[in-house]
Amino acid sequence: MHDDKQIKILLKTARGQIDGMLKMIDENRDCIDVSTQLMATQSILKKINLLILSNHLNHCIRETFENENDFQKQNKIDEIIVILNSKQTK
Repeated sequence: MHDDKQIKILLKTARGQIDGMLKMIDENRDCIDVSTQLMATQSILKKINLLILSNHLNHCIRETFENENDFQKQNKIDEIIVILNSKQTK
């Protein structure tokens, strides 16, 4: 996977935020404060997912379209469609 370093940094940041929220809950902090942290964590997770999917499109799928047969190309297209459909239903 490309951009491993940036993805790992962002994942560690999200993990730190989750640990922080757990501590906030243990300390009985205000719900709005916890919610604010949760939204920030969701934003980071979305950014990570975008990086991963961008890498996938720019490398894995591009390589498939340059080197593989029509069946494998269609599998890669279907793979992305499944991901996009799962995001719409949530």
